[in-house]
Amino acid sequence: MDLLKEKIAQEGKVLSDTVLKVDSFLNHQIDPLLMREIGEEFANRFKDEVITKILTIESSGIAPATMLGLTIGAEVVFARKKKSLTLSGNLYTSQVYSFTKQETNEISVSKDFLSPDDNVLIIDDFLANGEAVKGLLDIAKQAGCKIVGVGIVIEKGFQNGGKVLREQGIRVESLAIIKSLKNNTIEFAE
Repeated sequence: MDLLKEKIAQEGKVLSDTVLKVDSFLNHQIDPLLMREIGEEFANRFKDEVITKILTIESSGIAPATMLGLTIGAEVVFARKKKSLTLSGNLYTSQVYSFTKQETNEISVSKDFLSPDDNVLIIDDFLANGEAVKGLLDIAKQAGCKIVGVGIVIEKGFQNGGKVLREQGIRVESLAIIKSLKNNTIEFAE
């Protein structure tokens, strides 16, 4: 997706060989016009699938998932990283390790929002080692959902998450794949 790649090239900041900061349009401040284009691109890539629910994780997956939901008319469910007073009992849960934050979180989704009747598309902002996606896949499987695929805004192709998921037969559609962040330079995969 050229518009996304241009935005990454212009505004992305390489913090290390493995960390790309895109908080000016995706992770802190959100560019709604870009998010609309991202939602439309995911809709186009998964147009052959019947999607009843979009599953993501708080917080940076919510914007692209919501724009996709608006485009295709599907509800968006997001896994919470912290429990609240209103989210107790009757939950699907999974453990997710964050390499960025160096911590493990228990993510949870109310059993009221996913069922075996659902065809679920998982959406997330980044795919690196695949831990967040694995947690979301686990939750969808616990609910008995059919998983139609995974949509990723930015995949770090130099890390193994995408490779592992694809080897498991999971359809992964990434809008931009970063080949390398070495030498403070963003290099895209073709």
